[in-house]
Amino acid sequence: MQTKPAADREPAARHEQDATPAKAMRDLDFSTILDTELLQNQCDAVAEANRNRPDVMRSDLLAVLKKASTEGRQKARAALAADGSGLNCAYRISWLQDQIITVLYNFATAHIFPQQKDKFAVTAVGGYGRDTLAPGSDIDLLFLFLPRPAEETHKAVEFMLYVLWDMGFKVGHATRTVEECIALSKSDMTIRTAILEMRFICGLQRLETELETRFDKEIVTGTGPEFIAAKLAERDERHRKAGDTRYLVEPNVKEGKGGLRDLHTLFWISKYYYHVRDQAELVKLGVLSKHEFRLLEKADDFLWAVRCHMHFLTGKAEERLSFDIQREIAEAFGYHTRPGLSAVERFMKHYFLVAKDVGDLTRILCAALEDQQAKSIPGLTGVISRFTHRTRKIAGSVEFVEDRGRIALADPDVFKRDPVSILRLFHVADINGLEFHPDALKRVTRSLALIDNRLRENDEANRLFMSILTSKRDPALILRRMNEAGVLGRFIPDFGKIVAMMQFNMYHHYTVDEHLIRTVDVLSEIDKSRSEDLHPLANKLIANIEDREALYVAVLLHDIAKGRLEDHSIAGARVARKLCARFGLSQKQTEIVVWLIEEHLTMSMVAQTRDLTDRKTITDFADRVQSLDRLKMLLILTICDIRAVGPGVWNGWKGQLLRTLYYETELLLAGGFSEVSRKERANAAAEALRGALSDWSQKDRNTYTKLHYQPYLLSVPLEDQIRHAHFIRQADKAGQALATMVRTDSFHAITEITVLSPDHPRLLAVIAGACAAAGANIVDAQIFTTSDGRALDTIHVSREFADDADELRRAGTIGRMIEDVLSGRKRLPEVIATRTRNRKKSKAFVIPPSVNITNSLSNKFTVIEVECLDRPGLLSEITAVLSDLSLDIQSARITTFGEKVIDTFYVTDLVGQKISGDSKRANITARMKAVMAEEEDELRERMPSGIIAPAATARTSPPAEKKADSPA
Repeated sequence: MQTKPAADREPAARHEQDATPAKAMRDLDFSTILDTELLQNQCDAVAEANRNRPDVMRSDLLAVLKKASTEGRQKARAALAADGSGLNCAYRISWLQDQIITVLYNFATAHIFPQQKDKFAVTAVGGYGRDTLAPGSDIDLLFLFLPRPAEETHKAVEFMLYVLWDMGFKVGHATRTVEECIALSKSDMTIRTAILEMRFICGLQRLETELETRFDKEIVTGTGPEFIAAKLAERDERHRKAGDTRYLVEPNVKEGKGGLRDLHTLFWISKYYYHVRDQAELVKLGVLSKHEFRLLEKADDFLWAVRCHMHFLTGKAEERLSFDIQREIAEAFGYHTRPGLSAVERFMKHYFLVAKDVGDLTRILCAALEDQQAKSIPGLTGVISRFTHRTRKIAGSVEFVEDRGRIALADPDVFKRDPVSILRLFHVADINGLEFHPDALKRVTRSLALIDNRLRENDEANRLFMSILTSKRDPALILRRMNEAGVLGRFIPDFGKIVAMMQFNMYHHYTVDEHLIRTVDVLSEIDKSRSEDLHPLANKLIANIEDREALYVAVLLHDIAKGRLEDHSIAGARVARKLCARFGLSQKQTEIVVWLIEEHLTMSMVAQTRDLTDRKTITDFADRVQSLDRLKMLLILTICDIRAVGPGVWNGWKGQLLRTLYYETELLLAGGFSEVSRKERANAAAEALRGALSDWSQKDRNTYTKLHYQPYLLSVPLEDQIRHAHFIRQADKAGQALATMVRTDSFHAITEITVLSPDHPRLLAVIAGACAAAGANIVDAQIFTTSDGRALDTIHVSREFADDADELRRAGTIGRMIEDVLSGRKRLPEVIATRTRNRKKSKAFVIPPSVNITNSLSNKFTVIEVECLDRPGLLSEITAVLSDLSLDIQSARITTFGEKVIDTFYVTDLVGQKISGDSKRANITARMKAVMAEEEDELRERMPSGIIAPAATARTSPPAEKKADSPA
């Protein structure tokens, strides 16, 4: 029986999570994977049958080896499904690869190059050298040669490599003598690491033995600190490139923070510095406790299981745990949906908790290394000087000392004597600007049981926590360290429930706990006036916020009840009410925190999905806010929340929407809207435009001033009215029925395209479709009807280039696409089809289409709100259906949240009335759901090729303001 030793495995499930069933790993039986003797005989038979036909011999050999490899991997996959062990799977595939390479070596040296038997050694390096191999991983080989190898030795190696390549393997290889390996190891840390993991496969074993002996003696001895420093620096750079958090919702299982490469780094350091061959020896050396070693084993096994499943599912070396495969892998692990959390979210929470364990183990090993270095001989310099041991007292503290810019414990029993010192450690680090000594964090992790109800209710502990949270220095950094050490989740158990919790959508980039800490970071940035350019209004308002403590608490706790059955805003407010009393907040402060958490989504949703020019939008919002203090704090909380969702989510357009809502609501709360009538204000605006065109002829001034109705005059700034007047007159002089002009705005992150066109019921549908076909994302569109039957449309699209010249060229391309579609030179269905032809439809997300029709959100209009999975051309299709239903769109808001879109349309019927009648509303709902679900709609008319053809294009319905909006 062919076996490989393996460690005992404990259940991967913990913290109320499912996992693969617990099964004790035993020595593995590999005979079910491959009969090596039979394979060797089959290959020898191929050689015998084709002695004089080398080409046939090679192709037949390839077929035999391919079949053995494919079947062996299928058996390894079946075994993974049966026992759930990722390490066992990696061992099986590694063993299978060993056998194939050995059989190939035997074939080459027996039948092709018989003089080369025992003239070179084949060794595995990299992850393969550790006896582990993922299904799609590269095969890293080091061929060891005798000094002055013969030409045929190189040819024998080439023969083996070409067969492996033809089998479909990615083979990384090097051919060197022992002397070359030693020489290169002295200067190249990558080669040094590869040789550290070298493992003999077949051939002349004494070469491998010689290299291993010389490597330990000539390379490893005395260079431990140098190697450790290099590996830790390499790890830090890898984290920086991957996004320096272990809580990205689509993590890289191999290279990401808390992933397999971090475990590999621990293995390399252990092997190099402690000279251990088996990680279990770290327990005997006192580096890890038995519990910590079990965590290491479980983390390694779990991450390997995830990686093997990923490779099997995708059929390639996929290392990013993307949304597309998370659901299937959760199913493979046997997770089930529970109240508040889906199966995939529970699986991902387990993943992030394992990643956190890897971080804990890294700190513990680093602490042990520093302790070991403190006892070693002095004189280490350069990159390893940080391992020298120097401490000094910290003013006002007897529990802690400073060790080269890091806070450390004065003695090992500090926490046992007074558990409050766990919080004090972080507070002292904050006020003194110190980083944390790994040993201090190791002792924190090992002292978490001391954080009990007595400590949670301790006044001094809560005072220290509030000081950390509201610090003027870097509260997010300290909170993140507390979270990584496990303190935050123990001190605030409700926070512990959302640690490592992900939300299965494309909108949120981080786990809930990481999002909350990043939200505090944004607030701190605004608080320190470091965001004046990005958030001018918030920067101005925060200086006048009286309840700073309440704002910080609300920001930290606003999502603390995610993952529960009830609305997280309501449940979170209830959690906050209890915590505020514990934190020492007054009753007034508590009520503010509770209100902010209950309403933390309100301002964002109103700003992005409601028409801010509709008076009822503002009055309804003001009724909910009720005071200027609340309005200021809610604005700042909303900004922090959106900014902390992930890179690229915040943009200048969202900032402008929030500022507009703030100013309109501030005006109402401070005394209301203007008492001057709408008609009088429109007349005054028309006179202002006439006056601004004083250098025009009287005829032109009259003609171009009378083009506009009240909605245009009251909502478009005078400077834009002047630009539009020049634009329209220029088009008229050129005899253009269709014209466009462009400009860009870097602060608002938008590019503006103004379109002059004959009016048409489907104008918004056609323009939206043309923008989709050009790859432009609409963030706003104002569509006004002129008195002579034309439409003046201002389309805002999200900016793509930093350079204005590049962005203007792009805008010109979009403008030409709009003109081509409107003029009929290009057909809209065809250009959209071209854009989406190669688009891979996301199967990861399922958002059932929903339609909500209400007459209570506006005094004049029916509001139709739809929610569904986003796709190119969706806005065009929806607005076309609304046109088919004889609905007049007065304004529209298009808002995307990752994969989800929420579209809000303010509509009337063709005589300007709200939509009433259950049957009509039911018909609208059915038609809208059909188009959102991409169902065939027999009632839908064909999209027009163009709309500037003759006459019958003018609207018969009363002219009205048209506005559409779609944040990037």
